[in-house]
Amino acid sequence: MNEAIREYHDKQAESDTAICDALYDIISRNMPDSESKVWHGHPVWFLDGNPIVGYSKLKGDVRLMFWSGQSFDEPTLLPAGTFKAAEIRYTDVSQIHSDDLERYLKKSITVQWDYKNIVKNRGRLDRLV
Repeated sequence: MNEAIREYHDKQAESDTAICDALYDIISRNMPDSESKVWHGHPVWFLDGNPIVGYSKLKGDVRLMFWSGQSFDEPTLLPAGTFKAAEIRYTDVSQIHSDDLERYLKKSITVQWDYKNIVKNRGRLDRLV
């Protein structure tokens, strides 16, 4: 675990640290070719510069977010934001079902919206419309 992610975990309450540690272990084990770092204040995993999955501590829970998660056809992932992101939230480490999370992660590797180029592409699309 890199130092920035360790510091993020260390800032959390004990129960939230347990959730973050479990998520980190499962994500890292299932995405060995990814780059992980603290991005916009929370841990995020990238493939080829594209954000794939990350988690963040919110007021009452820890949110796990998949940037392309609405395309996974998984009823336990709820829409987040205005594009294709989806999330699931945890208040206790016992709520993490590793089989489900591993399935989401497999889908996240193959189903990706191209977020790293979306700003460049949006400008090109605006000129075409």
